[in-house]
Amino acid sequence: MTNHIDHSHHGIDPRPSLSALRKEKPSVPVFLIVIPGVVAIVTAFFVAHPFVRLGLLVFGSAVVLFALLVIAYKFLQTRKTSYATQALISLISNDASPCFLADLEGRVSFRNEAATDRFRERAVETLGRAFLELFANPGAVLFLLQSKAQALGSAREDIVTRKGHVRLSVNAIDDAVFLWRLEDLSDRGGGARAADALSLPMLTAGPTGTILYMNEAFRRLFGGRAKNLGGVFSDLPIVSGQIHKVLCEAGEVDSLVAEVPSHGRRREIYLLPGDSLSEEAVSGAEWDAIEELPVPLLKVAISGEIISANHEARVLLDNRIPKGSRISDLMKGLGRPLVDWLAETAEGKGTSKPQFLEVIHDSKEIHLQVSLNPAGDAETPHVIAVLNDVTEFKNLEMQFVQSQKMQAIGQLAGGVAHDFNNLLTAISGHCDLLLLRHDQGDGDYADLVQIHQNANRAAALVGQLLAYSRKQNLQPEVIDLRNTLSDSTHLLNRLVGERVTLTLDHDPRVSPIRADKRQLEQVLMNLVVNARDAMPEGGNIRIETGNTVLVEGLSRDRVTVPPGRYVELRVHDTGTGIPEDKRVKRFEPFWTTKKTGEGTGLGLSTAYGIIKQTGGYIFVVSTTGVGTTFSILIPSHDAPVEFVPTPEVIELVVPKSGDGVVLLVEDEAPVRAFASLALQLRGFTVLEADCAEAALTLLADLELVVDLFLNDVIMPGKDGPTWVREALAARPDTKVVFVSGYAEEAFGEEQKSIPNSVFLPKPFSLNELTKTVHNQLH
Repeated sequence: MTNHIDHSHHGIDPRPSLSALRKEKPSVPVFLIVIPGVVAIVTAFFVAHPFVRLGLLVFGSAVVLFALLVIAYKFLQTRKTSYATQALISLISNDASPCFLADLEGRVSFRNEAATDRFRERAVETLGRAFLELFANPGAVLFLLQSKAQALGSAREDIVTRKGHVRLSVNAIDDAVFLWRLEDLSDRGGGARAADALSLPMLTAGPTGTILYMNEAFRRLFGGRAKNLGGVFSDLPIVSGQIHKVLCEAGEVDSLVAEVPSHGRRREIYLLPGDSLSEEAVSGAEWDAIEELPVPLLKVAISGEIISANHEARVLLDNRIPKGSRISDLMKGLGRPLVDWLAETAEGKGTSKPQFLEVIHDSKEIHLQVSLNPAGDAETPHVIAVLNDVTEFKNLEMQFVQSQKMQAIGQLAGGVAHDFNNLLTAISGHCDLLLLRHDQGDGDYADLVQIHQNANRAAALVGQLLAYSRKQNLQPEVIDLRNTLSDSTHLLNRLVGERVTLTLDHDPRVSPIRADKRQLEQVLMNLVVNARDAMPEGGNIRIETGNTVLVEGLSRDRVTVPPGRYVELRVHDTGTGIPEDKRVKRFEPFWTTKKTGEGTGLGLSTAYGIIKQTGGYIFVVSTTGVGTTFSILIPSHDAPVEFVPTPEVIELVVPKSGDGVVLLVEDEAPVRAFASLALQLRGFTVLEADCAEAALTLLADLELVVDLFLNDVIMPGKDGPTWVREALAARPDTKVVFVSGYAEEAFGEEQKSIPNSVFLPKPFSLNELTKTVHNQLH
């Protein structure tokens, strides 16, 4: 008797042909072959020459005969394929194991009744989606088996899942058709499943709430099998560690529920012992029954003592639960005494919302989500604590908060630096103008020099802020760390003084890197100065270089370094070290452990910004009273180091006079006033505009001659690159000078797309401004 299989519910043809599964190349229709033969036969009757007529008849007959043979062959092949298809489908339709017919891409075109019952998601049309709820990463397994089947004809693999062993096999039916079969090995030999021996009620549910399995204890409690979670629990969704109403055979009861995530988004749900569950339903469900339960559980007295802990809880708490321990000895972070929370839970007061706590541990961080549920009777009340390890989640949260904080500080520092650069440009610029009108013998000359020098010091301080916010101007080149350190040795020895010994240890095979040599020297100097200040009584500073290859990603200080080849630079000192509570702030600007006047708190933040902008990573390991080691990882560079000889320094003479028309576009009035006056003093004709729209209005007069655009990048309305591109459409030969308090990299791509343009960073001096404009025009 043939079983009737209804496949209409999943929208897949129950009797597909192999040709329907096969991706065939388009073939030439048979009638196209017949046409030349028929034409030749018909033409023969109108030809008078006998030999030509005979030739056409022979040719036409041969072509028609060939077409008939092709048609017959195709018909036989189609019948043969149809019989094979029907036989194959009939064979697997009654198979007790799930079977699929799929193409090269894994698209399912037929599944038997066992497969339909096992994988109930109707929208699933590919093997990868179907097997996703069975085991992790099905795509890799399917690709491997299918590749073997293409080469050998068939392949199989035994896979261990949370529910037991399964065997997945595949047979190549055709070049593009494969038969997949899933066999459950855990059912062999008539052995009962391991979960059936568990005295606690347990079920396995799919991602849509379909119940895939119920153990014997749950079936006995429920009085049979249920199809979905809605038929078992009246208060969905399930929350692990909470009390839920269970629809039992004897009526509705309350039970503490624990949920464990499984493979393929499956969920294993356990009912924990309590007063509501009868001893008949849960035979022997004492604390010993949940010893091997894969859910961390604690039995805690109202006074805070730990009564019992199962195996998972002991492992999670790193086996740090000695006899007589109190919950406050293990966890912290509630903000109030934990015993108050225990008492409120036992009395049914307060909120039952889970709380996030931190495990008290000397060497690692463990964060838990703890749910409390009352248990016991009036004489021996206690609570059951369900623990959930959320360490990874909390680490990601802390990493995100830290990155957000650093980004916010960086944006603040960059914005402050930009505004300060505008002010410093005006201060130092007008100071230059005053110096032009005073000789060294004037009484005000010394005061003006002091103003100029302090403006330059302020500019250097602002440069450090830009370095931290990663918006400074870098000039990267391929360098050898050994040469860079050798060039800096003399200066570093002078910095450390006589009480501190400085030693260098180079790897002779250290790879080149691509970085700004001047900025890298600044990083090294900041680290060495900090190391020196950490050793007031003297000590040793050791600088090491070497190659490091990361085969796998390195996770450290909540940062993941991708695999690859790196050059490592280490600065180690034997100083006082950094206390643990202060290490999290070590790279924040203006944070320092030094006394007032001894440091700005920008040394490490500057080093952090420079290394990050270079594409590297900086870490610190410090032990109080032992010393500190800063490690810098910079990606190695394959290009060879170019040894360019130092050119002879030629003092460029700033021209005393110039010619040309300059359109100055600057929204800051003091900067615009200085730049305009400075250029006019050098003989340039200056047109001024305070915004891009005003500049475009001036340029609307095509008879107006303009030789150079001198404009700020960041302005209200249209920014510099935007309006310059519009202006160059009508004046393509005009030269351009961009100025900004931000780094060139902040808009480098836009500037590079504009021809005949250069960049002048703020703050700039009178000589730098006039020299840049003169060089652009000449």
